[in-house]
Amino acid sequence: MSGTPFRSRQNPPLPERWDELFSAVLSDALDAIGITNQAMAPGIRPLDDTLKMCGRARTGMYMEVCYLEEGVNPYELEIAIVDDLKPGDIAVFACGGSPRIAPWGSLLSTATVARGAAGCVTDGFVRDIIEIRRLKLPVFHGGIAPLDSKGRGQIQAVDVPVICGGVRVAPGDLVFGDADGVVVVPQAVEAEVLKAAFDKIDGEHHSMNELRAGGFLRDVYAKYGVL
Repeated sequence: MSGTPFRSRQNPPLPERWDELFSAVLSDALDAIGITNQAMAPGIRPLDDTLKMCGRARTGMYMEVCYLEEGVNPYELEIAIVDDLKPGDIAVFACGGSPRIAPWGSLLSTATVARGAAGCVTDGFVRDIIEIRRLKLPVFHGGIAPLDSKGRGQIQAVDVPVICGGVRVAPGDLVFGDADGVVVVPQAVEAEVLKAAFDKIDGEHHSMNELRAGGFLRDVYAKYGVL
């Protein structure tokens, strides 16, 4: 491959206070505006549930293969997209829930950390999990297996809309993950969703303080409308 398959781009900055967000409040904020299919399938789980992940989607769309063509580098686009990751990017590798593709391992994780990127989410499998956990890189996955993707799956396109974990993800969408799962916020509604999410977080802080002081849940809910 000569040159690079990627166009220069300028992603919006990550939201301030993003570390106060959590997946449930983002899902609730999306629900409130009628967008109800943005939480990835429950089987998409973190390798380390103590880590949060927030960043902009860089997408790769895989398909299953059953042979390796002679003279073809099956990792070409995989290498290219990881080498092109920028700070705050999240690699979103959509494998269609294939039980044969493990696109993510320790070498890609190490390169991702070196690029300053924010993590990875895939509905395929991951491997080398002890080393990935040691790196403290947030990685969300559809399963764990020792498989090599070579001869089983190959990226067909990069930086295109994909379906990952049952959710449509477009390049640049805000991707957030924590112990409860992964939520994707489309850019077109991001400002509205974030405002609603932070409003709810502020309300929950007040609710929690009053509940800890012995307040009744019915009274606190009536006052703040947050549950």
